[in-house]
Amino acid sequence: MKIIVPMAGMGKRMRPHTLTVPKPLIPIAGKPIVQRLVEEIAKVSDEAIDEIAFIIGDFGKEVEERLCGIAKNIGAKASIYYQEEALGTAHAIYCAAPSLSDKVVVAFADTLFKADFVLDAEADSVIWVQKVEDPSAFGVVKIDDENNITDFIEKPKNFVSDLAIIGIYYFKDGDNLRDELEYLMKNKVLVNGEYQLTNALENMKNKGLSFKPGQVIEWMDCGNKDATVHTNQRILEYHKNDDLVCPSSSAENSIIIPPCYIGENVKIKNSVIGPHVSVGANTTVSNTLVRNSIIQRNSNLENLNLENSMIGNYVDVQGEVSEWNVGDFATFSK
Repeated sequence: MKIIVPMAGMGKRMRPHTLTVPKPLIPIAGKPIVQRLVEEIAKVSDEAIDEIAFIIGDFGKEVEERLCGIAKNIGAKASIYYQEEALGTAHAIYCAAPSLSDKVVVAFADTLFKADFVLDAEADSVIWVQKVEDPSAFGVVKIDDENNITDFIEKPKNFVSDLAIIGIYYFKDGDNLRDELEYLMKNKVLVNGEYQLTNALENMKNKGLSFKPGQVIEWMDCGNKDATVHTNQRILEYHKNDDLVCPSSSAENSIIIPPCYIGENVKIKNSVIGPHVSVGANTTVSNTLVRNSIIQRNSNLENLNLENSMIGNYVDVQGEVSEWNVGDFATFSK
């Protein structure tokens, strides 16, 4: 089994954090988003993951090494491909054409999920879906009485279904997917100037392939700051019975209200942390109240009352702040 991860986007809605790191490498409860994504896919798969293909922009050697490490951690080979121009979902996947063979899962790296099913690897294709309140903002699917997907509809203006496609797809025959994507490219089948995966899916369905829905328990977005902070909260809740506090961290005259993730060599003094806080390695927090927030690595927080916030790496924040969204290498004091 292979996992194809398109992640070349600029992540503009997550700025300033994505000015220095790709959005899929932003940590959620101590692990990068993309790492949590591939681990969850591995959990629902009965077959071993032997390759993860990452489709990226010009992110640099350090990022590529981190992605290779994520693949290695689950026993898979890493392949790196590049998407130099944003030309749509189908184009992004096709950038990894040499890896599109045999059984593949395509997973866009701005979403996390929890599921209680095991992937049916013998199905032609499985499309992960979740019920949503406002289907008009999503691509949705229609399902017949035999639990087959009959239609793919992109952002319907009128109600046709509330099952939104969450951006994770399984294909038993990756070669078939590659051929359909290649057909779109060669024949310049564009929608609003982009090559769309839904066109390839529709072509495959019309040729007789069967599509089944894989409905998840929860779909968690990481598209902007507020959504990512909320996803951090939900992931911490799922892991609330785990030991999330690293032994090398210290808390002096402080209270940690679980669930919280506290990274290596974190120093907490005269503070109350939690609930739903993640603190990255080598960060110092003193005289501070923090709730429902993500604080990344190597930062310093003093004399704060912080809530619903994201603080980047190498940040020094001092003063009375209630909510903040601060990228890397920033200094603020009051």
